[in-house]
Amino acid sequence: MTAPIMRRFAALIFLILFSAAPSYAVEIKEVVSPKGIKAWLVQDDFVPLISMRFSFKGGSTQDPNGKEGLANLMTGLFDEGAGDLDSETFQEKLDDVGAEMGFNADDDDVTGSIRMLAEKRDQAVDLLTLAVNKPRFDQAPIDRIRQQIVAGIKSSERDPNTIAGRKFAEVLYGDHPYGRRSEGTEASLNSITHDDLATFHKRNFARDNLIVAVVGSISPEELSPLLDKVFGDLPEKAELETISEAKLAFGQTTRVDYALPQTSISMVYPGVRRQDADFFPAYIMNHILGGGTFSSRIYNEVREKRGLAYSAGSNLVTRDHMAALMVNTATRADRANETLQILKTEIAKMAKDGPTEDELVEAKKYLVGSYAVNNLDSSSAVASTLIGLQDENLGRDYIDKRAELINAVTLDQVKAAAKKLLETDPAILIVGSPQS
Repeated sequence: MTAPIMRRFAALIFLILFSAAPSYAVEIKEVVSPKGIKAWLVQDDFVPLISMRFSFKGGSTQDPNGKEGLANLMTGLFDEGAGDLDSETFQEKLDDVGAEMGFNADDDDVTGSIRMLAEKRDQAVDLLTLAVNKPRFDQAPIDRIRQQIVAGIKSSERDPNTIAGRKFAEVLYGDHPYGRRSEGTEASLNSITHDDLATFHKRNFARDNLIVAVVGSISPEELSPLLDKVFGDLPEKAELETISEAKLAFGQTTRVDYALPQTSISMVYPGVRRQDADFFPAYIMNHILGGGTFSSRIYNEVREKRGLAYSAGSNLVTRDHMAALMVNTATRADRANETLQILKTEIAKMAKDGPTEDELVEAKKYLVGSYAVNNLDSSSAVASTLIGLQDENLGRDYIDKRAELINAVTLDQVKAAAKKLLETDPAILIVGSPQS
């Protein structure tokens, strides 16, 4: 094992051991740099570790037509050379400081993160600054990362669930950007040039569409100049294309016949926006219907009572330009129709009558009590939560008032939410053997 790899391994072990240290109290401070860069900070000096996450609005929906996969390809290249450091040199320096850096693109955002040792903060921030501001997009890394993505695309072309998901997305979203392949196609990826990447980076990485969260051993006074160093020289305003609201194609059934031992069933209903007044009633209703892993109606009817599936449930999905409630399960091919009818029956019951008072009480207890475990149990989890709160404009006091908001929801409000969302004829996807 070479010396750089050994240093990297030792640093990773340190990060793994200490990044999971629980955060028992969350005091969120807003830090504003001299250049106006805002960040939410949770200072925690218990472990000498710093986690930073940031997000730029504008993900794969910003890929130009014919250049699908551009945002995704770009995120694989930020640590492949920046400034005057080529790919190998950049990676060696990242190893030397024991930092973890990563970037990712989803439909609506390009996100980045870095975890670093507090004592190596300045060196790690120097590398992050280069990656954010001066990615090289050299041809050799472009070709290598593109080849990896294309290999993954070719491999997935034989996966029935991937095939079905693509077909369902085309039906559900139509010609909206959400219906495109965020990873691109072989043809679209091969058309992407260095200039395409540089232009996308320049148009999307700006100060007005930036969200930053930091957790760890750093004070507001120390963080402020670092924010300017990393983000202060970015363009003031992003140049994003306007994306319309997605109109989901409810009432359609999509079948993908494939010789599989199990048949997968997905159902899509209207959802609710995070800022909507009826979000928490819908959130509680979904937990009772299918969101509670072992306690929901769908799980009990499909798994516990009949043993038709290993798992069955529902979840609320929110993106910048759509909201939906999705129900999913998988069962034996010869029991698929039975399972689908059970799902429809339980959903119809919830739409007609809503939950019981006892179900409401138990759901509130769980949703209040599980929040810290699911969202605040490590520095990285806290940083991710802070990004989400900022993205949804929920305010720094949200964590403190969340329990009160949940407990204030009435049974009538939950019943109204169930009726509003679940009386729509859903979009359905069935993947499996023709006999199902």
